[in-house]
Amino acid sequence: MPTIVIINYGVGNLHSARKGLERAGAKVEILTEPARIAEADALVLPGVGAFAEAKKNLTKIEDIIVQETMSGKPLLGICLGLQLLFTRSYEGGVTKGLGLLKGDVVKLPKTLKVPQVGWNNILIERPSPLLEGVPDNSYVYFVHSYFAKPEEPEDIVGITEYGIRFPSILERKNIFATQFHPEKSGDTGLRMLKNFVRTVRK
Repeated sequence: MPTIVIINYGVGNLHSARKGLERAGAKVEILTEPARIAEADALVLPGVGAFAEAKKNLTKIEDIIVQETMSGKPLLGICLGLQLLFTRSYEGGVTKGLGLLKGDVVKLPKTLKVPQVGWNNILIERPSPLLEGVPDNSYVYFVHSYFAKPEEPEDIVGITEYGIRFPSILERKNIFATQFHPEKSGDTGLRMLKNFVRTVRK
């Protein structure tokens, strides 16, 4: 059974993420210590809240996160965790992200009801291990005001329409990320978490 570490940096929905991953068949630990993070089989970067505060809270462990991910360790970013993977965010000024994916994080247009809260569908752009057994047009649960604009279109696995089309599922090699909350997305989300655990096992 793979050990997956949920990174605790003070802004995550840790309990529901842990419960979802345990249901998906993983041994789960919630940690902040760099040495223990390095021992994990995979990492999950959750997140709810503001980008700048989250990035500040990651200061002491961002190097180990980047190092372990660059070495090939599977990483799943959820919601704000997806946004933190990018080059920079324009939430409340400009804040540098982890830089594991290239691109910016920008606010949803003012013409829309922001934040987007609730169920919306995903349109699958290309196959991904994360989406094995997940039908196109499946519904998942969102809570966000910002979205990522990747510089490299090939990173986009799925998109969602909410007044605009934005990337809702990303993948680059060992990096997976969802703008929605799979742990709150019923059977569809559980299927994705099981797929992530299966990827870690491989």
